[in-house]
Amino acid sequence: MSDPVLSAPASTRATGHSSSSPHLTRALSNRHIQLLAIGGAIGTGLFMGSGKTISLAGPSVIFVYMIIGFMLFFVMRAMGEILLSNLEYKSFSDFAGDLLGPWAGFFTGWSYWFFWVVTGVADIVAISGYVDILAPGTPLWIPALATPVVLLLLNLPTVKAFGEAEFWFAIIKVVAILALIATGIVMIATHFTSPAGQVANLANIWNDGGMFPHGLFGFILGFQIAIFAFAGIELVGTAAAETKDPEKTLPRAVNSIPIRVLLFYVGALTVIMAVNPWRTIDPANSPFIGMFTLAGLGIAAVVVNLVVLTSAASSANSGIYSTSRMVFGLAQDGNAPKSFGTLSRRQVPQNALLFSCIFLLAGLILLYSGDSVIGAFTVVTSVASVLTMFVWSMILISYLAFRRRRPELHEASAFKMPGSAFMPYVVLAFFLFMLVALGQAEDTRLALFVTPVWFLLLGAAWYANRKTPLQQARIEEHKATVQTEQAARAGR
Repeated sequence: MSDPVLSAPASTRATGHSSSSPHLTRALSNRHIQLLAIGGAIGTGLFMGSGKTISLAGPSVIFVYMIIGFMLFFVMRAMGEILLSNLEYKSFSDFAGDLLGPWAGFFTGWSYWFFWVVTGVADIVAISGYVDILAPGTPLWIPALATPVVLLLLNLPTVKAFGEAEFWFAIIKVVAILALIATGIVMIATHFTSPAGQVANLANIWNDGGMFPHGLFGFILGFQIAIFAFAGIELVGTAAAETKDPEKTLPRAVNSIPIRVLLFYVGALTVIMAVNPWRTIDPANSPFIGMFTLAGLGIAAVVVNLVVLTSAASSANSGIYSTSRMVFGLAQDGNAPKSFGTLSRRQVPQNALLFSCIFLLAGLILLYSGDSVIGAFTVVTSVASVLTMFVWSMILISYLAFRRRRPELHEASAFKMPGSAFMPYVVLAFFLFMLVALGQAEDTRLALFVTPVWFLLLGAAWYANRKTPLQQARIEEHKATVQTEQAARAGR
């Protein structure tokens, strides 16, 4: 299916791709995109990392998730407005390169690729840990090796096959969370008493030291792990080029974010802390499994272990999908080897898929180099958190350039970002605060030392790549476009 007729001027439609370039197929329907958005909002961090977040922040963790969800809503609205202004944009890497310059597309695209590779490694660490729980004694290398192979087989057929897999992965996660909330409500209503004599009651949330038992410092520490739970929320942006009727499906997916945060994050954590006083929650284990076990639903606890494993597989599956599309776009812009910019007969970038899957094998090294699965998970997710905040920041900076350079498209938009004059600055300031929060603990502080090395390597790669004739032509084209737009604004 070809793209709809675009209303943007020709200069805004230039993304560096020729008409003869291979094109992705718009095969993802509304239900795929809606569940993809839900699956992206419900990350492995909620199931696996929320226990540690509760131990750090106490009941104030509820506000932590609400604040992060509130801020990311504006990132998503900014992304949605730009993508819908020009349907030839395949992803936010495309519009970053168009609005800020080719360097921005290079840095955003490769950083997003690296983020998902790091996240995929974290997911494989989680999968291996839960396989060991479900089948004790299983060598860790088996799930760590099998997962990339299975993900490759899920993604190679067609994009619709990926959409179907993610649809059912997301359904499983939603059902698990709703089941936990329903079980918790019943336990609270019947004043369930644990073997330790603790009675399920909403008052458990604030009775032990109030909502901020560790003070402001503990509240700030809670953001460290919580931010990773939202990594992947921007996934619908990488699926934009393969979405049917994006003018309808993207706004629906973005606008439902507040409801998803309140229901899945705030709702689940509220009932968990009402049933289990927060100090009794083990930071090294999933509080979801702990609550079902406490309820005496042994088989349900086993099922939740499978759900958490499925959630990690879903996240890794999304990562393989998005990295392959990002590398495909980078190759078309001359920012990656040409072979990654080709499609199979089924319109799938199979070379880019193979490239990303190979890097997931790093999970093997991590599993055998750390003392514990949760320790390895924390270190890797901290690096991923810094990378994803960089990508979110690039989306917002691109949006500021969009409003400045193309005010007529902003005014004509039917999906304007609320508070567009000031909210990008508020959210960017929040991300700076998040970096400070990550620096407060030893296990997350490592990310602040690792990620600068990545950007140094990326800077060196761009310095070499920008000298190619294609990049020089793109840089000159960008400068000419900026000058033309400035002249047009001055003549109004």
